[in-house]
Amino acid sequence: MKKEKATLYQQLILWREKHIKEKHFILMLSLLVGISAALAALLLKYMIHAIQNLLTYNFSSTQVNYLYLVYPVVGIFLTAIFVKYVVRDDISHGVTKILYAISRKQGRIKKHNMWSSMIASSITIGFGGSVGAEAPIVLTGSTIGSNLGKAFKMEHKTLMLLVGCGAAGVVAGIFKAPIAGLVFTLEVLMLDLTMASLLPLLISSVTAATVSYILSGSEAMFKFHLDNPFEMDRIPYVIVLGIFCGLVSLYFTRTINSIEGVFGKTNGLYKKLLLGGTILSILIFLFPPLYGEGYDTIHLLLNGSNNSEWNTVMNNSMFYGYSNLLIIYLVFIVLFKIFASSATNGGGGCGGIFAPSLFLGCITGFIFPHFSNKFGTTTYLPEKNFALMGMVGVISGVMHAPLTGIFLIAELTGGYDLFLPLMIVSVCSYLTIMIFEPHSIYSMRLAKKGQLLTHNKDRSVLTLLNVESVIEKDFETVHPEMDLGEMVNAISNTHRNVFPVTDNQGVLLGIVLLDDIRNIMFRQELYHRFLVRQFMTSPPGRLYDTDSMEQVMKTFNDTQAWNLPVVDEEGVYLGFVSKSKIFNSYRKVLVQFSED
Repeated sequence: MKKEKATLYQQLILWREKHIKEKHFILMLSLLVGISAALAALLLKYMIHAIQNLLTYNFSSTQVNYLYLVYPVVGIFLTAIFVKYVVRDDISHGVTKILYAISRKQGRIKKHNMWSSMIASSITIGFGGSVGAEAPIVLTGSTIGSNLGKAFKMEHKTLMLLVGCGAAGVVAGIFKAPIAGLVFTLEVLMLDLTMASLLPLLISSVTAATVSYILSGSEAMFKFHLDNPFEMDRIPYVIVLGIFCGLVSLYFTRTINSIEGVFGKTNGLYKKLLLGGTILSILIFLFPPLYGEGYDTIHLLLNGSNNSEWNTVMNNSMFYGYSNLLIIYLVFIVLFKIFASSATNGGGGCGGIFAPSLFLGCITGFIFPHFSNKFGTTTYLPEKNFALMGMVGVISGVMHAPLTGIFLIAELTGGYDLFLPLMIVSVCSYLTIMIFEPHSIYSMRLAKKGQLLTHNKDRSVLTLLNVESVIEKDFETVHPEMDLGEMVNAISNTHRNVFPVTDNQGVLLGIVLLDDIRNIMFRQELYHRFLVRQFMTSPPGRLYDTDSMEQVMKTFNDTQAWNLPVVDEEGVYLGFVSKSKIFNSYRKVLVQFSED
């Protein structure tokens, strides 16, 4: 039976290759990826809201709810157990995993990510984890694209494109924002925009957004009505807001990395759960808006029109009824949201920083004009408008994606009338954080390891190479106690002019250069007088099998060598890498990488 299935599958592949052109089939796959991504995004949203509504439907808005101390711990505990005993793989940092798959795995992502991230994030967020669902579902969409391409035996360039199609489709589907889906893939995932990639990405984005509109209605995700049109005399305040958002983005990035470092040094599942659960529960108990994605707070700040409506953000908390403390309350939320998000993921939960960025941006944008209006600026600053702009600022700063921020917020809210100030805030925020952080929160982990694919062609091609792909192992190995006669015999067995010298355990001790013994190698009377250890020399440098290609090229430049030995961490000889091999491999990859 299995043989028959394999035969039918192979027949399908052969029929496709014979009857459907490659470029047409890629478009068909991008359509299918768009549909699948939208359905996955909508399913995840439904699962999260169903769990949240089940747990919190009877909460009182005027009293403290002590279940806030319980639900988040239960959520990250269940998620941690699910990941450890069911998934048995690391599924955190979804967008970073996609970047790694593009940079180092030629677009290949494990199949379980099609469902594991959805289940884990729905449990985490549904029980109150202070993270977003977007990064896990982007990983899900990209995994769908990757594995669909693998199923039809597509080459690695097409796999990387389908990974991008999955990400674009999910962003377009979950936010009903097709342009943002396309731009997100180009800016954040750093795929090159060519004519061959543009059309599939557009098809996935438009298809996913259309499916989302059909199944969930045509309204924007966040309702926004422009009550105060933008006036040019507000531009200086808009610029200041952009700089402020850039600094908040910097605080977000630096703090979340520091806290992740603390959890990374904490050994043991239950220790992490105890630390993360304690921090998260206390923060949510004190500041209930930190519960879940925080989209209810965004709705409130974007649609409220007076203090009595905005003060409802303090419902369910011990601050209820203290309207004079609203700004202080919101400032505390901005400061502690990062701790809540980091504690969620560090404690064993699963989620991303997309929603926290929107949440922080909205509150930051609201605080700025509310404080200014209260303490006497001559120009009135509408809180709703600036809350919208703040969302753009923090998204652009955290993700290093100014275009994604602009189009996402415009499509997310229908706030196209504020396009000019949105652009100003986005650019100012991006320029501000770029002074301090050259990489986004997603890419910095890979950038530190030299594993990040970028729009820089030379650097990208080197990233797609690795030491293993360029190492050569046909060098004749010699030992230090061999005499000159045995050395000459080794020379006759190879066309190489460099000979690695190793001990009995294979550890590299040095090298012998043919040029160094050329003057004595034909004098037979010396064959038993000289030993290899007498004329071997130290190599000008050593490469390690874990080195990135950028490090390899740096070592070659520093040593001015043409061939360098490769060893592992214990110093065991593995082979040689030559400049000519690197250049040949570089040319091949560059041709593939640059084709439209």
